[in-house]
Amino acid sequence: MTDYGHDLQFGVFITPTNKPAMHAVDLAVVADRAGLDLASFQDHPYQPRFLDTWTLLSFVVARTEKIHLTGNVINLPLRHPALLARSAASLDLLSGGRVELGLGAGGFWDAIEAMGGSRLTPGQSIEALEEGIQIMRDIWDTEQKGGVHFGGTHYTVDGAKRGPAPAHDIGIWVGAYKPRILRMTGRAGDGWLPSLGYLKGGPAELTAMNALIDEGADAAGRDPRAIRRLLNIGGSFAPANSGLLQGPPSQWVSELTDIALAYGISGFILAADDAGLIERYAHEVAPAVREAVARERG
Repeated sequence: MTDYGHDLQFGVFITPTNKPAMHAVDLAVVADRAGLDLASFQDHPYQPRFLDTWTLLSFVVARTEKIHLTGNVINLPLRHPALLARSAASLDLLSGGRVELGLGAGGFWDAIEAMGGSRLTPGQSIEALEEGIQIMRDIWDTEQKGGVHFGGTHYTVDGAKRGPAPAHDIGIWVGAYKPRILRMTGRAGDGWLPSLGYLKGGPAELTAMNALIDEGADAAGRDPRAIRRLLNIGGSFAPANSGLLQGPPSQWVSELTDIALAYGISGFILAADDAGLIERYAHEVAPAVREAVARERG
C-alpha cells in the first residue's frame, strides 16, 4: 500500500469548447454545487475552437463558491512565467485561495511556433519548465527583499518586482510522463498530473513513474511525500462491467480505491462534458472512495 500522505480530492476535467460558450462554465457550476474539490480545463491557446483557458478560469471564479480551479495543464511556452505568476496570484486572491496551477512543458510545437512561441526540443522544454517554476516561486516570495533576478538558458528576469503573494500556497502540478520530466517534477513540483488514458500499460505503469518522481525528490533533498499524485481519468456508468471505469458506481468505487491504495493517488479528475455524469461521480463515487481509502489506511 502506497501512501503519500495527502487527503483525497475529486474533480472534473472539462474541454473549454466555445460552442456553446457557456457550457464549460455551467459544468464547473454543477461540479461546485455537487461538492467536488476541483474543476480543471484544457489549455491549448492555439486551438480556436477552445475558449482561452485563463479568461475562462477568471470567469468561473466569479460563478462558483468553493471549488478549486486549475488549467489541465497550462501551456507554459505561450505564457511567460513571471506574468503567469502574477495572474495566478491575483486570481487566487480574488477567489479566496481557490487557484492551483497545472503546468505543461508544451508538445504541439508547430502550433506553438505558429502563435509566436519558440520551438524547443523535449530536453529544452523541460529545462524551460523548471526555470519557469523557479521564477514563479520567486515572484510569489514577497518575504524576500529586492527584486527577482534569474538568468537562465530560456528565461531571464532582471529585477522584476515581487508579488502579489497568493492567498494560499498555490500547488504547481506538472503534467509528465517521461523519465527526465518525472525527475524534474520530484525536484521542483508540488504535484504530478498525468492522464490514465495515456498509460498504455494501465495503472500498473504508475509504479515506475512514481519511483522516478521519488528519485528526483530524494536527489533534491525533498520528501517524496510532498509531491501530490493526481490522475486524470475517463469512464462511463453502465449496468454491467465492460472494462476499467466502465460499469456501475460500485465498480468505480472498487477500482479507484485500489488505484489510490496501490499507487498513492490522492486526486481523481474525471473528464466530463455531461452534468449527469458529474453529479453521479460526486454523489455515488467520491464519498464511497474516500470512506474506503480512509478505512484501509486506518
